[in-house]
Amino acid sequence: MRGMGGDRVEEAVAGAVALLRTAAGRDWETVRAGRLEWSCRYTAEHVASDLIAYAGQLAGRATEAYVPFEITLDEGTGNEDVLQVIGTTGALLAATLRTTPREVRAFHPYPYRSANREGFAAMGTAEVLLHTHDMAEGLGLTYEPPAALCAAVLAGIFPHVRPGTDPWRTLLWATGRGDLTGRPPVTEWRWRNNLVLPAGPLTLQGVTPAAAAGLAAGGDGGFDWLGDGPFQGTRDAAAMLLKAYEAGVHLPEWGVFALVRREDGRAVGGIGFHGAPDGAGRVEIGYDLVEAARGHGHATEALRTLSAWALDREEVTSVLARTEPANLASRAVIARAGFTPVDGSEGQLAYELRG
Repeated sequence: MRGMGGDRVEEAVAGAVALLRTAAGRDWETVRAGRLEWSCRYTAEHVASDLIAYAGQLAGRATEAYVPFEITLDEGTGNEDVLQVIGTTGALLAATLRTTPREVRAFHPYPYRSANREGFAAMGTAEVLLHTHDMAEGLGLTYEPPAALCAAVLAGIFPHVRPGTDPWRTLLWATGRGDLTGRPPVTEWRWRNNLVLPAGPLTLQGVTPAAAAGLAAGGDGGFDWLGDGPFQGTRDAAAMLLKAYEAGVHLPEWGVFALVRREDGRAVGGIGFHGAPDGAGRVEIGYDLVEAARGHGHATEALRTLSAWALDREEVTSVLARTEPANLASRAVIARAGFTPVDGSEGQLAYELRG
């Protein structure tokens, strides 16, 4: 699956502007945009505002709040001119995405107070697609964006939503804009940028379904891997994540994380949960590290960090880790992270860390 970037934003904007231009001569002020309380004109201005705001967040490296500015259209600006503004702000966001380093994260409130360039690309694309749908519905136009574009948005910022066979209908359902057979109506919704946890010299970066698809297929998942990474264990975990996503049972917080070095942005391994906590509050964790990064304490730091994060959740009472008896390095990592031995099974040693 091709990732989110400037080309995705440009594709969405081009399709939206081309459609809406066919109705530019009509009155947008008095026509309600679909199910929204907004007029079509206000909705169009909102799209432009979102695109420039996202560009501002990334370009300004804002980390604590939104950059305090807004876009204001000149008095007398017509509908055709509004479309030009949408095209311009879309181009500005696309250019910003292309020039922003992958490791940069900027403020966005939901749900973890930050997003990287892929997240902002997905959010900008979603704003264009969804609000073009709203305006098209109000203006009586037929609108259906490319399925691949909708699937990329879903895999990027809707990891909790089962994708289904029709990505566009699924996206509309997930945002309360339509019905989907076999699924209850959606009345409240949010997209979800990935969770990132600081871990000493590393960051643990949540792997999205979009990234998992790339890893499972033998690619890099959008990460810059050290040496011959990623290790096969990370690819296998990504394949499991993707399977859970396609089945609609993926829980992003209990998924897979890439270990990324702060000093150079290189990915050096993977760590993640085998699933959500069970009925007794136990959750199992696994990890691997590329050979070129071993011996620097990275696995221990990652295991400590992710275990502490899990034990801070009310529903978790203990974290379990397993390894082979002959894997002395892994046993040492688990011990340094504070785990104690418990009964194992199937020829493996088991260790537990309790809250």
